[in-house]
Amino acid sequence: MDRISLKIGAVFFVTILLVEGILFYYLHSSIIHSRIDEELAALQTRGNNHRDILESSYLDETIHHISSMESRTDTHVLITDHNGEIVSSSTPVDIAMNEIIAEAPEDVKRAGLILEDDWKKKKYIASVSPLNGDGAVYMFKNTERVQGLITKLNKHFWLAGILLMTSMAIITLFLSRFITKPVIKMNEATLKIRKGDYSVTLPRLGKDELGELGESIQVLANDLNHIKKQRNEFLASISHELRTPLTYIKGYADIAGKENTAPEDRSKYLQIILEEATKLSALIKGLFDLAKMDENTFTIKKEPLELCGFLRTIHSKIEPSFIEKKIKLKYICSGEVYIEADPVRLEQIIINLLDNARKYSEEGTTSKIQVFKKDGKLHISIQDEGKGIPKEDQQWIFDRFYRVDKSRSKALGGSGLGLAIVKELVEAHGGKVTLTSELNKGSTFDIIL
Repeated sequence: MDRISLKIGAVFFVTILLVEGILFYYLHSSIIHSRIDEELAALQTRGNNHRDILESSYLDETIHHISSMESRTDTHVLITDHNGEIVSSSTPVDIAMNEIIAEAPEDVKRAGLILEDDWKKKKYIASVSPLNGDGAVYMFKNTERVQGLITKLNKHFWLAGILLMTSMAIITLFLSRFITKPVIKMNEATLKIRKGDYSVTLPRLGKDELGELGESIQVLANDLNHIKKQRNEFLASISHELRTPLTYIKGYADIAGKENTAPEDRSKYLQIILEEATKLSALIKGLFDLAKMDENTFTIKKEPLELCGFLRTIHSKIEPSFIEKKIKLKYICSGEVYIEADPVRLEQIIINLLDNARKYSEEGTTSKIQVFKKDGKLHISIQDEGKGIPKEDQQWIFDRFYRVDKSRSKALGGSGLGLAIVKELVEAHGGKVTLTSELNKGSTFDIIL
């Protein structure tokens, strides 16, 4: 995974190198041009000063004094008369000086003129300052000194460039590592997920896009881990739910088939076989219904339905089972409320929820069916005062074969498919079902249509 950090680091480094290179080149050129311009301006100013002195006192002593003074510096002075003849020079005149003098124009302005500024190829840079009717003052400076100055400047630039590139490489390395660290962790997590290991824990990666991606991967891993557990539990539940009735059927069928079995015992055993076969049939029907819903081949036949009367009929049908367990079942629905629904499937939904309310409620408690409108939507609420559902189980309660009671107590019964079927049927009607529950205080299932 270091490849991505190397790629990002390389992109950063090359980009910054190009930007810094352009800036360095511009700065280097600007400083050199500025420095050369300063040298040329200083040379011209020096020639103008000598010219001013000579114009105020054009004597042999003055000329000698100027030549002697310049012979001790890194510049050279050459003074000519009005005929162009050399009057004095602080250094012997060579061919390069003569060539520059020969190319000097005749009408030079009072401010002077730069005669040569090519410090790279020529031996001298030079200027000329005209004397009023008495010749001119030429100033020369050997370009070796200028080139030495530029060489020192170049060394400083190279040193600064190397230090900058080194620090830039280190910063880019750390920066690319910092940026790619979350990506590397997410890649490691996805590799674990791909191998079937969903025990992934990603740290909080911030609130940017990388953070959102990390959070999505974490949620995906958690969901896959739950699906894996759910699949294992599903297989275990299927095998348990099928094995138990089949064991009863096989065992009692063997006993009932024996010749020495009394007729009254045979009748009892056949009744048990019928009950277990009925349970098995109901379980398989539930599984087929869920399979059809998954394949979108399950049909809902909606028709106009007066809800209050419909629920009143269900209340009358199921109330005796609540009375038998000494639980009060209230019914609250006033007026006439019309909806479009499949009466068979809606009854299946309500009875499943009421059956759960009865199973998980104690004697002396109250359960309630209530219909009301809220925010323009119709609510059918099934409420009980039973055991309640732990908070950690509530998000999985509508999953297939999920049970809060892992012991599969026969006293409570059920296959773990009821709430899964309820959820699928409600959603098939275009609604949703929500759960509000508090441990040891009861649960409320709210169907919103």
